[in-house]
Amino acid sequence: RIGNLNMFLRRLMIFSLTASLFCTVMPVQAADTIIRVGTLKLIHGITPYFYDKFTPKGYKVEVVPFETPTDGKNAVVTHSVDFGGYGLAAAVLGGAAGEPVVVISPMSNGGMGLVVSNKSGISSFKDLKNKRIGILTGSTQETVFLERLKSEGMTIKDVKPIRVSFSEMAGALERGDIDAYVGAEPGPSISVSRGIGKVLEYPYSTSVGSVNMVMTTHADTLKNNPEFVKVFLEIHRKASEYAMANRKELLEMANTKLGLPEDVASLAADNVKFVWRADDEWLQHCKNYGSLMLERKQIRRLPENDSFLVTNLGPH
Repeated sequence: RIGNLNMFLRRLMIFSLTASLFCTVMPVQAADTIIRVGTLKLIHGITPYFYDKFTPKGYKVEVVPFETPTDGKNAVVTHSVDFGGYGLAAAVLGGAAGEPVVVISPMSNGGMGLVVSNKSGISSFKDLKNKRIGILTGSTQETVFLERLKSEGMTIKDVKPIRVSFSEMAGALERGDIDAYVGAEPGPSISVSRGIGKVLEYPYSTSVGSVNMVMTTHADTLKNNPEFVKVFLEIHRKASEYAMANRKELLEMANTKLGLPEDVASLAADNVKFVWRADDEWLQHCKNYGSLMLERKQIRRLPENDSFLVTNLGPH
């Protein structure tokens, strides 16, 4: 028994030395840096789902979906996500209120639609008078619609605005709760494909053009970790270009992440452009947008453009 005990102790010592040597020789692998990205449950917010194809070694992307632009903006402000993509309106509202929101890149243009029920009898913009219009308060669509009303000699008092979230608009139109809505894809394409509604217009004729979603981050992230932001922006560029160039995969991703049938996704994709370059035209549209919000008293002051629009870190 003593011999067996000695053999056991010798084996235990050899095992301990081997384990110690293994731990010394084998380096501990550092954990990946997590990039948390918020986006909306819309086809023009789908770019982040392609990020993993272009994420460099040592990083990992986690996508967090949000229902409304305000949810996405608040997540950036509270550091719940590192980067957030949502409508320009929510970003301007945050920046004007002194929140630490910084626009670092475009995300997508288009994706909007003014949709009317096939039973509404609406055939022109002026026919919207006294009709129930679904609008998401604080959205890019709201500001664009207000400008379209102005261009037609109308105001918001000429219609009956009803607050409806983007995901509920197509259903509300189908039920007859509203006569029309100023929506975001895939809502317009769902209404059209079901034979419930028609697109009265794509509201891109105003001074803000088709600007819609932007990519943002917290001011402290930009200040304290600009290299992290640069890594992200390169991922964003590659994913945006890939989504535009690979329609089949875009439609498949829309089905997987948003549950869209191919016919709906295809219609919606025709109304969306994924972008990343902040050219002069885009920047001017953004500034025009802020001016419209100020004019409409949606904000009390403009954000400081030098600290709000910081688009010189990424690729050009």
